[in-house]
Amino acid sequence: MTSIHPISDCRAPSSWRARPRSFVALMGLYESNHVRLVQLAGDLRKLPDVSRSVVDGDCELVLSVTDRTPYTCGLNLTYWLDRPGGDPREPVPDMLLRVYHDARVVECAGFAAGRTPVERELDQRWARNVMLNKWLEYCMDRGHRFVRR
Repeated sequence: MTSIHPISDCRAPSSWRARPRSFVALMGLYESNHVRLVQLAGDLRKLPDVSRSVVDGDCELVLSVTDRTPYTCGLNLTYWLDRPGGDPREPVPDMLLRVYHDARVVECAGFAAGRTPVERELDQRWARNVMLNKWLEYCMDRGHRFVRR
């Protein structure tokens, strides 16, 4: 009898960790982003328009669907940070994601506030997607989930 293991990227080939900033490595990073986002949100084809996760001692995490097509969807993932003095909350980071369902990859396409200039497009994509990957891991470590298992 075989045992069933939860989805995890710990067994996935990790070429992006060994040779960073190559196109092949970037695709591996996108795959890892997909695995982590599925752990956080469940079936990405069936997301509600807006999902919220609130855990004690952390900011509200919000995942919003911005567009849907048969093979892709656009998402906005953000923390809502409370400001001192009762000022309006601030969305930081405010990431724009693109999910490619058939390829099972997730790309951070940018930040709603704009982009930071970097030398090459590949470097920009690398920086955004490493940030997304680490933030997804951080959110799960803090206890965030949009689906309860």
